[in-house]
Amino acid sequence: MGPRTNNTTQRRSTRPPGDRAEGAASACLVVIHGQDLGHRVELDGRPLVIGRSPDVELTIDHRSISRRHCRIWRDDDGYRIRDLDSTNKTFVNEAPIVEAQLHDGDHIGVGDSVLKFMERGSIEARYHEELYQLATSDPLTGLYNRRQFQELVEKEILRATRHARPLTLALVDIDHFKAINDRHGHPAGDSVIRGIAQILKQNARAEQLIARIGGEEFAILYAEQSLDDALAAAERLRALVQAQPFDLGGERLRVCVSIGVAQWRAGSLSELMRAADAQLYRAKREGRDRVCAEDKP
Repeated sequence: MGPRTNNTTQRRSTRPPGDRAEGAASACLVVIHGQDLGHRVELDGRPLVIGRSPDVELTIDHRSISRRHCRIWRDDDGYRIRDLDSTNKTFVNEAPIVEAQLHDGDHIGVGDSVLKFMERGSIEARYHEELYQLATSDPLTGLYNRRQFQELVEKEILRATRHARPLTLALVDIDHFKAINDRHGHPAGDSVIRGIAQILKQNARAEQLIARIGGEEFAILYAEQSLDDALAAAERLRALVQAQPFDLGGERLRVCVSIGVAQWRAGSLSELMRAADAQLYRAKREGRDRVCAEDKP
C-alpha cells in the first residue's frame, strides 16, 4: 500500500468527550495512516462496516475503498473481521484476508488507510485514549475544543450537502465576563464557565455538537434543524442560564449570555462562523441577554 493521501470521513458519536453512554467500548480502532491520523473509532460489540458509502458505520471517502469494504463484529472469542468482496481486498498485518480473528495491535489495511485494532484493557489503548482526550477536548469543561469542533462541523457540512438537510450554528458568549473575573477572581470565572457548559450539555440533544471555542465563548451545531427550531432551542438555553444562580464564594450571582444564530447556506465553515458571529455581536449591541438570528427582526 503506497503513501498516497486519502480523505477519511469518520462517523462518531456527537456526545462531548468523556460523556459516554452505558456499555463502554471494549476495543477501538485508531487511524495510523491517512488524513485523519490519530482518530479513534469505538467498537462496542455492534457490527461495524467500513466502506466508501455514506450509509455505513465508518465512511472512508477514497477511490481505493469499496462502497462496503469490510465488516468487524464481536463473537464469543473476541472481534473478527471479514472482507466484503472488496475490489482491493482487506489486509490484516499486510496479509490479505477473507475472514480473520483480530488481536490487540493488529494493523487493518483498507485501501490506502491503515487502522490499528486495540483492546480496551491494553496499556497502548489507554495511552491513545489520553492522547485523544488531550487533542479533542477542552480541559476545563470536557466539551470539544475549537479544532475538533471545526473538524466535525466540516463533516456535517459534507453530510448536509449530500442529503440536502438543514444545518444551523449558534455562538454563545457570556455577558460581562471580564467584570466577573475582575470582581470575583479567575477561579470564580472558571466556575461560571463550567456551570454554563453543564447547562449546555444537559439541555442538548444527543446529535448536537457542543464546544468551547474561546475563553467565554461556546458553539452549538444543530444538525438537521431549521433556523426557527434552532432559534427556539437557543432561546430556551438563554432563559435557563439567566435563571440559574451561581454561587461564587458565598455570593449568588446571576449570569446571562448573548447568542447569535445562523443557518448554513451552501457556503464554507468560515462563512457560517462569520454569519453566526455577526448575529452574536448584534445581540451584544442591542443590550445583551438575548438571541439574534439572521433574517429575524
